[in-house]
Amino acid sequence: MVSVIFISLAITGALSTFLLAKHNHFDAIRASSLLAIIAYISLYFCTEDPNLYAAVFFGGTFVGMSAPHRFGWYTQVSAAVIFALLFQYLVPRLQGYGGAIGVSAFLSVCVCHLAILLGAPRSKNSAREQN
Repeated sequence: MVSVIFISLAITGALSTFLLAKHNHFDAIRASSLLAIIAYISLYFCTEDPNLYAAVFFGGTFVGMSAPHRFGWYTQVSAAVIFALLFQYLVPRLQGYGGAIGVSAFLSVCVCHLAILLGAPRSKNSAREQN
């Protein structure tokens, strides 16, 4: 059950950052930080472990910040799912959430980018944005 919650939070973080960063007044860093603050405040009042769930959401925003001109919807969702699974696996093995967030986000984006380089289909949004 935790995997479903982690996947949902990571996808929400990635897509919301991806979409907000496309607006004129926001870049990827501002979008990520604003959304992470809002998510933490919301999770603080709604869950019993807001630090863990906010860390998952924040990691999802890392995915959403990565290569917005190369990644589209499908790739963002794929990377967020991979992030959530890696994060859940790495948290008990690394000390603190910071290392697990960074390593999981980096590896998930690398896997998706490598898949694109090897010929995996891209999102239609990303192909239009590159031309």
